[in-house]
Amino acid sequence: MPGLIRGVARTAVVAGTATAVSNRVSRRQQGRWAAQEGYHQEPQPQYQQPPPPPPRPAAATPPQDEMTQRIDQLKQLGDLKAQGVLTEAEFEEQKRRLLS
Repeated sequence: MPGLIRGVARTAVVAGTATAVSNRVSRRQQGRWAAQEGYHQEPQPQYQQPPPPPPRPAAATPPQDEMTQRIDQLKQLGDLKAQGVLTEAEFEEQKRRLLS
């Protein structure tokens, strides 16, 4: 067990050192580029959130393949209800989910 802990600690130290060196190199490069351009730019945040996806247009009717899949699922639900696997309330709930 001590060997495992020593290995994990060594890995953490190496990873931390590598991150610190990488960040320092990036800052120095940005400083040099800004000096070459003759002005100082504000540092950009490292991690920017991506823009939200555009809203999907509301489909008036689902495509034919999707409609066929829904019909097949409704048939399967009807069969399960007929076999007694689903109660009337469960059947209605699942049907409502499929049709919404």
